[in-house]
Amino acid sequence: MTNIKKRAWAEPFKIKMVEPLKMLSRHERAGALREAGFNTFLLRSEDVYIDLLTDSGTNAMSDYQWAGMMLGDEAYAGSRNYYHLEAMVQRVYGYKYLVPTHQGRGAENLISKILIKPGQYVPGNMYFTTTRLHQELAGGTFVDVIVDEAHDSTDLRPFKGNVDLGKLEALIAKVGAAKVAYVTVAATVNMAGGQPISLENLKAVRALTAKHGIKVIFDATRAVENAYFIKTREAAYADWTIEQIVHEMCAQSDGATMSGKKDLLVNIGGFLAINDLDVFEEARNLVVVYEGLHTYGGLAGRDMEAMARGIEEAVQYDHIRARIGQVEYVGERLKASGIPIVEPIGGHAIFLDARRFLPHLTQDDFPAQALAAELYLESGIRAMERGIVSAGRDDATGKHRYPKLELVRLTFPRRVYTQAHCDVTAEAVEALYESRAEIRGLEMTYEPKYLRFFQARFEPKAG
Repeated sequence: MTNIKKRAWAEPFKIKMVEPLKMLSRHERAGALREAGFNTFLLRSEDVYIDLLTDSGTNAMSDYQWAGMMLGDEAYAGSRNYYHLEAMVQRVYGYKYLVPTHQGRGAENLISKILIKPGQYVPGNMYFTTTRLHQELAGGTFVDVIVDEAHDSTDLRPFKGNVDLGKLEALIAKVGAAKVAYVTVAATVNMAGGQPISLENLKAVRALTAKHGIKVIFDATRAVENAYFIKTREAAYADWTIEQIVHEMCAQSDGATMSGKKDLLVNIGGFLAINDLDVFEEARNLVVVYEGLHTYGGLAGRDMEAMARGIEEAVQYDHIRARIGQVEYVGERLKASGIPIVEPIGGHAIFLDARRFLPHLTQDDFPAQALAAELYLESGIRAMERGIVSAGRDDATGKHRYPKLELVRLTFPRRVYTQAHCDVTAEAVEALYESRAEIRGLEMTYEPKYLRFFQARFEPKAG
């Protein structure tokens, strides 16, 4: 019998245009890092070799999307591109009404202002930075109801983004259904390492909230990636298409916020999609105040067209298999080298476990921030912190929040880097791991009031 060798895979596209990269010397990188206050968000992109800071708006658009850009209807009101986008959202995501926004946090702002009354609670499957801030600014209190294993980077369960139904039911029993503004459900869960939620769990959340008359608002930013994990890990949906799974996921909610800069392969744009007519009417009134008219929401017509076409491309199986396959490739290589990462490997990024990577540092040394800075210094690769700095301070006490996960996120933009870039990245992390004992902690020298991880500044601790 002939042995069948597993064949290599390749990206399902060919390169039509290139953007040259440059690598600064170590001395130049050291100067750039000092100027940025050891915060990778404050580095200039021209000083970065491989940019894994985020997958938000950093994707490469297709020729189909670029062709659509030339069909932009830049009318102030009633752009035909809005109606194309509306039709695609209705087809793939299944919601009745659409309000475009400049990006995801514009949609978060709208839904928070509309649904949250001061003193209410908003349970969700782990916080996300901008989502929680909008909820707090509206007078709400976020409550984490994710399963416990999500806080353990070594736990191998396949759906660590699931809602713990017992925690959710206990909160409702404690405060009363009227005090719960809505349940926010993210798919995948960014702060847990890109971990997915199962459709079985989504349906159970929907059944529980329906019993109490509580709305579910879906963060659909990476729902396509989550759908891939459902298809490959949840046996009941193995034969479903990605589009069918996305539609079924959204059917378990009353509305969704979307940052199109992730799944939908565009550089700018987002939307709020909703089924409730009264909520829609309020949203399209408020969007005029904060974003723009309800048929453009702060976007050019060409941007809405690119997003509409991005929806069509995002649910193609070959695309999403290759997108997640690239992340898995790097993750498996790092695992083989004994490097501590969040497992199972998530959809959009590899998350280095900074606590296990740098066991000689305490959380007050900002280990994930220090590790991200050191990675740039050593290789020119930009990553980002997802730990104590991102968690911010407790509003009541003013003290640092101490999340169980202290992570460095290596986030892969869609259709941007090749396997060779992946190999360079893996080699850089492997080299850094060998010299990890030499990495010092940081102290914060400047802290902004909101979302401090974007603009905080640091300097190395002495020693």
